[in-house]
Amino acid sequence: MATRTNRTGTAPRPPQDPDTPTKPSPDRTRTGAIPRGGARTRQPRLWTWLLLPGTLWMTGFLVASLLLVATLALGTTDPLGNPRFGLNFANLTALADPAYSTVLLRSLGYALITCLISLAVAYPVAYAIALRGGRFKNLLIAAIVVPFFANYLVRMYGWSVVLSDDGPLLKALRAIGLADGDTKILQTGVGVIAGLVYGFVVFMIIPLYAAMERMDTSLIEAGRDLYGGPLRTFLFVTVPATRQGAAAGCVLVFLPAMGDFVSAQLMGGPDQIMIGNLIQDKFFQGQNWPLGSALTMLLMAVLFLGMLGYLRRTRKDEAEAAR
Repeated sequence: MATRTNRTGTAPRPPQDPDTPTKPSPDRTRTGAIPRGGARTRQPRLWTWLLLPGTLWMTGFLVASLLLVATLALGTTDPLGNPRFGLNFANLTALADPAYSTVLLRSLGYALITCLISLAVAYPVAYAIALRGGRFKNLLIAAIVVPFFANYLVRMYGWSVVLSDDGPLLKALRAIGLADGDTKILQTGVGVIAGLVYGFVVFMIIPLYAAMERMDTSLIEAGRDLYGGPLRTFLFVTVPATRQGAAAGCVLVFLPAMGDFVSAQLMGGPDQIMIGNLIQDKFFQGQNWPLGSALTMLLMAVLFLGMLGYLRRTRKDEAEAAR
C-alpha cells in the first residue's frame, strides 16, 4: 500500500494518542533550556543575600579582632604600661619559656581528660534517652539543657561549694569511709577537671543524642542476634555508628575547656593555672597586652590544629560513607 506524502515530500506523522507522554524536542534536550528559568537563577541570589549579614559580621568583628591581636603581639609597652604597635619579636620568643610551655601542656592535658570523662558520662546518658526515653525524650533533654542556661560563673560558684572541704560531697565520702579529714578536692587538679566536666558535658550529650537518634536500631538487634552481649554490641556496633557525634562533641568540649580560666581560678590553686589564666593576668593585672596577645595567638594555633584534625576526620568519614 502506497504511503501518501505531503507537499514537502515527507510522510505525514501518524496520529498520536493523547495519553502517550511526549518527548522533549532534541534541541531543547541538547541545550537544557528550561521554561521560565528565572526562579532557578533567582535562588542563588537569595542565598547570597541571606549569607551576607553573617559574612560581614564574621569579617568585621572576628577576623578584624584576630588581626588586631596578631598585630599587637608584635608590639611593645611604654613605661606606663600602655600598648604600642611595632615590630618586636621578643613576645614570640618569650613563649619558649618553660613556664609558659608547662602551663600550655597542663591546659592541653586538662582539656583532653575533660573530653574523655565527658565522653564516658555522655554516652550512657544519650543512649538511655535516645533508645529508652520513649515519649519522655524531649522532657529528659530539657531537664539536662535548661540548667545550663544559668550563668556559667554562677554555676561554677555553686559547684565550688559542693566540692569544698565542708561540702556535701566530702561529708558523704567521709561518712562511708572513702575520705578522711585531709582529703581535698578544691585547690587540686581533680577539682579543676571536675569543674570543666560539669561546665561542658552538655556539649557532649547533645551531639551523641542526635547521632543515636539517626542511628538504625536494627544494627543493635543484628549485633545481639550474632550472640553479642550488651557491652560487646555497644562497643562494636553503637560506638562506630555514632563516632561522628562523638567527634563533634569532643570538639565542642575541647575548644572551650582549653581556654577556660574560671574553673582553674575558683577550684584550683597556683599549681593548677591554665593558659586562660595567664592571658587574663597579662591583660588585666600585668598590663602586658603584647605578651597576652602572643599567648592568645599560641592558644588559637593549638585550637586551630585541633579543629583541622576534626575536619580532616569528618571528610574521611564522609568519603568512606560515599563508597
